[in-house]
Amino acid sequence: MVMKTPSICSILFAFLVLFLCSCTVYSLGHDDFIQCLSLQSKDHTSISNIVYTPENSSYSSILNFSIQNLRFTSETTPKPLVIITPVNESQIQPVIYCAKENGMQIRVRSGGHDLEGLSYTSEEPFVILDLVNLREINIDVEKKTAWVQAGARLGELYYRIAEKSRTLGFPGGVCPTVGAGGHISGGGYGALMRKYGLAADNVIDARIIDVNGRILDRKSMGENLFWAIRGGGGASFGVILAWKLQLVDVPEKVTVFTIARTVEQNATNIVHRWQYIAHKFDEDLVVLVYIRRVNSSQDGKRTIQASFQSLFLGGVDRLLPLMQQSFPELGLQREDCTEMSWIESTLYIYELPVGPLDVLLNRTQANIQYFKVKSDYVQKPISKNVLEGIWKRFFEEEAEEAQLVLFPYGGRMDEISESAIPFPHRAGNLYKINYQVYWDEEESSERYLNWIRSLYSYMAPYVTKFPRAAYSNYRDLDIGVNNKGNTSYGQASIWGLKYFKNNFNKLVHVKTKVDPSNFFRNEQSIPPLYSRWTKNGK
Repeated sequence: MVMKTPSICSILFAFLVLFLCSCTVYSLGHDDFIQCLSLQSKDHTSISNIVYTPENSSYSSILNFSIQNLRFTSETTPKPLVIITPVNESQIQPVIYCAKENGMQIRVRSGGHDLEGLSYTSEEPFVILDLVNLREINIDVEKKTAWVQAGARLGELYYRIAEKSRTLGFPGGVCPTVGAGGHISGGGYGALMRKYGLAADNVIDARIIDVNGRILDRKSMGENLFWAIRGGGGASFGVILAWKLQLVDVPEKVTVFTIARTVEQNATNIVHRWQYIAHKFDEDLVVLVYIRRVNSSQDGKRTIQASFQSLFLGGVDRLLPLMQQSFPELGLQREDCTEMSWIESTLYIYELPVGPLDVLLNRTQANIQYFKVKSDYVQKPISKNVLEGIWKRFFEEEAEEAQLVLFPYGGRMDEISESAIPFPHRAGNLYKINYQVYWDEEESSERYLNWIRSLYSYMAPYVTKFPRAAYSNYRDLDIGVNNKGNTSYGQASIWGLKYFKNNFNKLVHVKTKVDPSNFFRNEQSIPPLYSRWTKNGK
């Protein structure tokens, strides 16, 4: 039998048919959705002003505005059929209804910092609900509370608090462009964590839209759902609209310092010692460690540098004797220290110039790059030999813009039960490791991804085990992926137990009650208990 080779014309014709069909499906998908929105919305004019399709000239700029990772800007990255940027809560309910009616997924984006792009990508047809316009912040100084809409950035929150009071703060994250909605729903930690716990530990009320379009507060949603969204990832349960936060007391003056030591300046021994004591420091004191490769100031050769960066809730006169008693190896001197207000320290900790505060209102982040992040928890100090093994890997080419961040636990984190909210990483943890690697060219991505994965593999014997824990806001698809909503409990527990440990089972039961159809889902969302699962699947 003679096989005929297809002609170029037939191949081109088949490709054209496939292309036209896909475009027709694409168009019909968002046309039906938009028609549904018009029918379901009370104000058709206002809806048209907040809907963006690929045919709209502003579509790309709206899509890219909040993307923080160039890994998810390529031509092959799945794009939303529609982007909706609501300006009030009532415009969200039709989006949920029409997405369900048209078999489309919703990705909710508050700040765009999801490390795997899960707030703005999907392998299924999807729409982005971008909360960029929902960023109202109301501060009540007398009651020490704040209502913060989900689209507000942390920098905006800190700025608005400082407008009203220089002796109030909030224990949120370090990066000012992170969105409040996602940050707090995953726990949220920062420089005040050892004193006041997580951002989610300081939530006293919330507003959420559930799968049925109901707007619920703490009383109407019930304590189980209120528990789940404070650390369990709000996007698994609905659309977080706003948080009511308990603000915390900060002194008029805090003290900061950064001391850098290379391996030639005894960095290995100092980092090794830090592991034994940082979690025992006075709860007013946090000392982070940044590990990077640098050029030596003496001969220009490459070396490893550990930078010890600190925030102390008090003056330098109280800090110096504390450091001399607890960490003399660092050699802190008065001239290393600077006193400033807490709001100024938010600039310092993020390595911004300490000056005009309106930089905190900047909603975009400079120097966007390709990057990958992973996380670990450490419960036993790592030996000097293992630290030197890490340094060795930092001399590899791919580590030019890599760093480790070691964040100490202890203090208030040891006092809060691991089941108080779905964030289980409490007593027993010495510190958390944040692995980061950055690069500039898409074609180099695989090399850099392999580098950080290799480092992560090297660290396996020296971090938490059974499970090897991870921080849920540092989303990492390497540890497991939800298969389009059909993932069993057993499959989902691979990543669920890493993020949530024993809290995972309760999260699954809450999900089953509030979203049994698994409408709100992503590649690492909480699954409901499907009745179709087999016993082995359970």
